[in-house]
Amino acid sequence: MGYKLYVGNLPYHVTDDQLQDLFAKAGKVESVKIVTDVGSGRSRGFGFVEMTTSEEGEKAIEMFNKYSLENREIVVSRAKPRSSGMGSGGPPGRREQRDRH
Repeated sequence: MGYKLYVGNLPYHVTDDQLQDLFAKAGKVESVKIVTDVGSGRSRGFGFVEMTTSEEGEKAIEMFNKYSLENREIVVSRAKPRSSGMGSGGPPGRREQRDRH
């Protein structure tokens, strides 16, 4: 598994391919995913880039955190692991209460 980066404050029209090309300047890119709105398909202004090694990931952070991309200062940091505690996004126990009634 590579080194996953969070990339925020992206211009809404930037594509996965454009982000791939940019981050390739720091090393080998394993994957790129710009997060989109489910209903509209429009970019939500952030995404994730996975670099092959931690060294390349750290280099990408140094190179691109606060980097001006089409007049927007992007934010690049190590991605935090997904939280598995809430699952559906609701408070714990809510589903059980609904099922009882």
